[in-house]
Amino acid sequence: MRRSSVLHVLALLAALTLLAAACEAEEDDAELAEEAEEEPEIDEDEDDEEDDDEPETDDVEVEDVDAEGLVLGYLLPETGDLAFLGDGMINAVQMAVEDMNDAGGVLDEDVALVDADEGDEAATVQEGTERLLGSGVHGIIGAAASGQSLNVLDTIVGSGVAQCSGSNTAPTFTDIDDEGLYWRFAPSDALQGPVLADRIVADGHVDVAIMARADDYGQGLADATAEALDQVGANVAVQEIYDQDAATFDAEVAAVEDAGVDAVVIVSFEEGVTILQDMIEAGLGPDEVGIYGADGIADSDLNESVDPGDPNVIDGMAGTEPDPAVDDEFLDRLDEYAGGLEATAFSPQTYDCAITMGLGALISDSTDGADVAAGALEATEGDTECTSFGECAELLEDGESIAYRGPSGVSELSDVGDPVSGQYRVWAWEDGEFVTVETVEATLEEAGIED
Repeated sequence: MRRSSVLHVLALLAALTLLAAACEAEEDDAELAEEAEEEPEIDEDEDDEEDDDEPETDDVEVEDVDAEGLVLGYLLPETGDLAFLGDGMINAVQMAVEDMNDAGGVLDEDVALVDADEGDEAATVQEGTERLLGSGVHGIIGAAASGQSLNVLDTIVGSGVAQCSGSNTAPTFTDIDDEGLYWRFAPSDALQGPVLADRIVADGHVDVAIMARADDYGQGLADATAEALDQVGANVAVQEIYDQDAATFDAEVAAVEDAGVDAVVIVSFEEGVTILQDMIEAGLGPDEVGIYGADGIADSDLNESVDPGDPNVIDGMAGTEPDPAVDDEFLDRLDEYAGGLEATAFSPQTYDCAITMGLGALISDSTDGADVAAGALEATEGDTECTSFGECAELLEDGESIAYRGPSGVSELSDVGDPVSGQYRVWAWEDGEFVTVETVEATLEEAGIED
């Protein structure tokens, strides 16, 4: 996942903690889950090819879920840099489960929900995954970050459990071997790259440098942008993949300066502030070269983070970010449900993950992970549109094929579980203000990706 508008957290991160995602469920639902008194037994010989340096999971606590029907789990950021997004995503899953149960549940049983934290580290997401799998879940919603999903996808797939993410954008997932168990409601960055490239060329730039963080988001979007730039006639003179945990980026900035380019693309999260400061100090500010960013650096406080004393410091910088046509009424309902949220980015997409898992179980008449996943994709491509779980369930009961259209605005999923199109906002800094230039739709077909 790229981390949309992650820089929002720069000024607030020290003060923000995850709001308690403790909206109470109905009393009957509360009896569906209780803490187990004993720890799960882990068969150390279960996977002979397991990497020796994988985190230990013998002492992971799990819940013993006493449920007859569909059991879902969420693997979302309760801690770490994305915790400010996790609160909205977690509440979206909880609301989806409540909506399903209010509509009669799935296969005549209430849906149960188990929680786990994805955090920032591989050990945290591994422990969270073991907790969910040990609880007997049929489907997992998450992780939020692309890298964290990739850390555990093989484990989830190997367990035959369905997985859906509302925020993974790394192109890697399109061709990954997931045995048909994984899908997502965030469009691939393979779509964002061409939108960004078109903007760069439209501004008259022909020699471009790309600086990108060394993770799946950074490398994936950098490659997609470089390929798109090449296709529209621009030259990528240098592509610097940097260590995002480095204290300084002087060497990368020097390489860009030596290349003599007329535009620089920065694919970053919060470290983009330091990169911009280093570039400006080296004489590579927006007055000297075109500077472009993507969703990881799209934030209305970016100028203050770069230079609190100069609101115009990055005037002229431009970029792109996903801008799905989400349902404002849904966001209002979610905010009321949660009792107020700091951020709702990716919450509609995460809600749709949970709902399609429920619909997948209805369509397949099964809680088996493979059946749930196959049914979830089928739920988006039928003949009759429906916008809620209850409405869709009634249509299925009447023998109709459904085309679920949820609050995420995703119209359809491809055969491999990718949204077939994505809507993107082109943004820019003008007179110290973060403004929208235009909104662009991109499709898998336009990006040359078979669906």
